[in-house]
Formats: sequence, structure tokens, C-alpha cells
Amino acid sequence: MKFKPFFIAAAALLLTACSSNKASSGSTAKKQVLNWSESTALSTQDPSLATDTTSFQALLNTGDGLYRLDKNNKPKLSLAKSVKVTDGGKQYDFTLRKDAKWSNGDQITAKDFVYSYRRTVTPATKSAMAFYLYQIKNAQAINSGKKQPTALGVTAVSKYHLRIKLTRPLSYFKILLSWPLFFPQNQKFVEQAGKLYGTQAKYTVSSGPFVLKKWTGTNKSWTLVKNKYYWDKKHVKLTKVNEQVSESTTTSYNLFQAGKADETLLSGEQVSANKNKAGYHQRLSSAIQRLELNQNKVKAFKNQSIRQAFSYAINRKQLAYNVLKDGSVPAKGFVPSGMGTNPKTGAQFEDDAYVKSAVSYNLAKAKKLLKKGYQETGIKSIKVTLLVSDTDSAKQTAEFLQSKLDQLPGVSISIQSLPYTQLIQRQSAGNYQLTVKNWQAVFGDPINFLDVYETGSSYLNNGWSNKTFDKLLHESENVYGNQPVTRWKKLVAAEKVLMKSQGTIPLIQVAKPQLLKTSVKGVSFNPTGVPYDFKNVYLK
Repeated sequence: MKFKPFFIAAAALLLTACSSNKASSGSTAKKQVLNWSESTALSTQDPSLATDTTSFQALLNTGDGLYRLDKNNKPKLSLAKSVKVTDGGKQYDFTLRKDAKWSNGDQITAKDFVYSYRRTVTPATKSAMAFYLYQIKNAQAINSGKKQPTALGVTAVSKYHLRIKLTRPLSYFKILLSWPLFFPQNQKFVEQAGKLYGTQAKYTVSSGPFVLKKWTGTNKSWTLVKNKYYWDKKHVKLTKVNEQVSESTTTSYNLFQAGKADETLLSGEQVSANKNKAGYHQRLSSAIQRLELNQNKVKAFKNQSIRQAFSYAINRKQLAYNVLKDGSVPAKGFVPSGMGTNPKTGAQFEDDAYVKSAVSYNLAKAKKLLKKGYQETGIKSIKVTLLVSDTDSAKQTAEFLQSKLDQLPGVSISIQSLPYTQLIQRQSAGNYQLTVKNWQAVFGDPINFLDVYETGSSYLNNGWSNKTFDKLLHESENVYGNQPVTRWKKLVAAEKVLMKSQGTIPLIQVAKPQLLKTSVKGVSFNPTGVPYDFKNVYLK
């Protein structure tokens, strides 16, 4: 899989909680300690292995990259002090800051980036996100075992001179470089920690604003402490961020009301009671929640009629508006809103690619399709387990899906809820029959979603594969990458193939409604990437 340039529309989605992140000494509180709530626990702090938003958010705040997004979600040079782009946009030469250090005092050098990128694409690492590096020369061949990691197009020309060679010019490359997957890794530290790297706070080392403390690998609280070695520490106002996991928003909301938390996510009922208050933020993210049917585990799911039957049995409007009631909206497809506009007409992608039948509710049609599927396969019943996390909203969604799917003849759904870290492990290993997954955008283009389902994707494990879909993606990125109108048509066609085949079952576009104390300033929300960077946050 290779990528070609495209146009980014993420900036239009920026939602800011505060208008400024500049703090004068007279306006800041004496105690700069932020108490933050999370809905899920950390699963890993190994940047090569992270797949979930909570883990990436901690990695963003303890790490730094060649670029870092500013308050407007625009990439600005960070660990690199200058860059020269040549060869028609295919070669990047970075000059690194000589004052940049790891939290253990080691110098950050070009070799740290070379090691990080090679480690991620090395097959033995088993990085589910390795495909994001495929735009780097030889990355895909290395990840598929056809070339050695030393062939990767990333070179330490000298101690502070890093060179990256791409397969194609990429207009979004700077945004990727500001994402934790592309941050440096300290080879000496990683090799000393071995398999324990990233599993507990003591097995992590930081290149960014904060250092991770008090995380044992299984506990539901941790602390981010200001990194005294961070090159830009003078602009970091917070001395500490205390994070507490509350699977139930009732717990975090009560902590907020009692003044023990500065922020909380909200349930549907809490949204209704707080949506007109100061500090309320809607937070619709570019993330899709979907029902994944594992064809590798359940023979019935190989049948398209059965997959379509499951989709038709689900009333997404009822799920969003009557069950969750948190601002989430029914999905129009796998690619959510905010992923770009038609370069010719200005239409949103989710409108151009809309396949009504793939996200509609029609129980009668669902039963008819299921009967057809039974006849085509010789199967008479489907008894499967739905795997979800143990959060309140996940349990609500699971119970709703169970009630709807159990209306289908011969279908019996049981629910298994797991702690989030265990769920991620099961999903990554493909060890599920049915599960609810989220996919969060990293940058604002349809390819950021569609490439998940390309055959060979390191993230794809539900058994779905389609040659037409693969061909359309290949053409969009490698044939028509410099022809925006044609490229757009290919991506629209690919989404329609995925939806008509019901390769996955989109449910909702996810909202994360939030209450934030008005004394907390400098917070910006990134709907198409890691949600929160605490570097510029301060208490007034």
C-alpha cells in the first residue's frame, strides 16, 4: 500500500475550549496541577504498539516529534529546528535541536528516529499501525519481510542531521510526523527494558513536556510530571497532571461536582442537565464506532446476505438519540464527517459516498436477507458472543445491539465485557466473534479510514477482502494522486464497495461531550487526531 498527496480539511473541525493559550504570570494560579478524567485505562506506552486513543494521548504528552501541532492543529517544528524538502517533495532533511534531551539526560539524536521507525516496521515488533509508515521508502517491503530494516529510507546523516526519503510526495507528512507513532525512541533504554518496555511507568523514557509516573501497567490512575529536561520547558505551565480512569461518567461527574476533578465526560442524561452551562463542550470527533463481524471465527459472516441482515436489524437513530443521547450521530458510512470535501462541488465525502442500504433500519428486510443467507450457506442458526469494554456507554451499546439482533430468527447474542486493555488485546489478536470497535482519524482525508480495509493492512483482521476495493485505493493513491477530482471519485467508489459488501457495520459517529472548569485555559480539542495536548494548558 502506497500513498500519494491529498488535501487536508481537518482545520475546519477545530473546536477550542479556550480562545488563547498564552498565560501571563499575573493570570496563572499558584498551583498548576490539573486533575483529568479518562474513560479507559492505558494499554501500553510503547509507541510502536499503541492502538488506542488513551495510550496515544499519554504518548503525545510524554513525547515530542519533529513537528508538534499548535493550538490550531497546525504542525510546527519542534525537535527539529529546520527542514529542507527536496526531490520534488520526496526527501526531507531535518536539523535537530542540540538542546533536546531525554528525561534520563541522554541527548536526542537522529539515530533515535532511525531506530524508532525501523523498530515499528520490523515484522517481529508486530505493530498494528506500521502501515502508516509505508510512505517511507522500503517500509512496506520491510514490514512484509521482503527487505531488512536497514533498507528503510531513514538515515542519520550525522548526529543532528536526519534524512527521510519517501516513495511519493505527501502533503500530509508533517501532520504524521507530529503523531506519537513517528516520535523517536531511545534504543539503549528500549533494549535494556526488553519486553517490559512501555508496560509500566518505570519502563518509559520521555522526550516531551511530561514524564509518566505512578502507572503500574494495570492500575487506573497515573500522573504526568513536568519534564525538567524538556527543551521547551519554559512554555510548560503545568507541574503535574493527575489522571483517573472512571468507566462510569457518574463517578467522574461526582468528582467534578465535588471539585476533585477539573474535567469529566458526560452521559446522555448528564448532557441534558449541563448543555447550557459554562464549561460544556460538545466534542464531536472524527471517529466511527462500528460492529465488526469476524469472518475468520464465524463461518456465517462470510455470507454477504447475513452481514447485510445484521446491519438492517440495527436502528442507528435509536442508538444515538434514545440510548446514548450524548451528541453522537448515526453513521452515514465508515468514513465520518470532516474527512474532506469534493474538490469540484464542495460536497462532504460522507454525502458523496452515502450508501443508504448499508446504514438503514428495516427489520422485515433483515429477516428476509437472513433467510436468504441461511439458504445460501445451509446454516440454520447463529449463536455468537459480542465482545465490548466495561464502560457504561459500551454496555449500553452492547445491550441495545443484543436486543435488536436477537429479533432475527435463529440469532442469539451473548455479551462479554472486558477491561479496556484486555479488549484491545483480544481485538488486535482477532480473538473475537463480534465486537464493537472505534476508528479515530489521524488526519482529515478519507484514505485515513479506507486503508484500514485494504487487503494486507496490519490492522485488518476480520477476514473481509475485496479486489475491487483494493484496486480503487491503489488507483486513488498511486495513479491519480495528483488529480484531485479523479482521486476523489476513486475513494468514493471504494467506500461504496465497502458499504455495499457490508465489510463492516458502521453504527455512530462518536461524540465526547465534556464539562471543563472555566479556570482551565489553553485546552484545544483535536477531532482528527490525539484529542488533548497538555503542553500549553494552564490554570487561571
